[in-house]
Amino acid sequence: MGKLETDVKRAIRTIPDYPKKGVPFKDLTTLWRNGKLTRRVTDDLARRWKGEKLDKLVGVEARGFIVGAPLADRLGVGFVPARKVGRLPASKISVNYELEYGRQGLEMHTDSISKGERVLVVDDLLATGGTSKAAATLVEKLGGKVVGFAFVTELSSLKGRKKLSGYEVYSIAKYD
Repeated sequence: MGKLETDVKRAIRTIPDYPKKGVPFKDLTTLWRNGKLTRRVTDDLARRWKGEKLDKLVGVEARGFIVGAPLADRLGVGFVPARKVGRLPASKISVNYELEYGRQGLEMHTDSISKGERVLVVDDLLATGGTSKAAATLVEKLGGKVVGFAFVTELSSLKGRKKLSGYEVYSIAKYD
């Protein structure tokens, strides 16, 4: 385990039984309140994806916005929000997916991704992979190509990478 991974794990608070019994919620707000560590996380993600030809970055609501917007700025690409159902005002497409504790929907504006654009999907945490796979489905329905996925943390025991097989997946800190 590298120093950044160790520092990230130390900074993240775990809330037991949230949002329901048996789910150990990883609270990254305790990481983000540390500006220097947040910058190191953004720097690491930017280094990993800098060599890729990217056109857009999709951040998944809501914590993916916190990670994705500064990363898009650092990489010099556009930022596209993937929002929960009912929150986008213009023409949109949507997809439903399963979470480890329920069902959810995700939407993107129909004009947010153009055919052939290369897109990185970003979120704070990879769990079962359902949310990330839903975001990829939206990108691909709009004609974009998902180049990969970037996460700050990953819950390896939930095997989210398996749902994202065939794509490049990068995470800084892994929990078993």
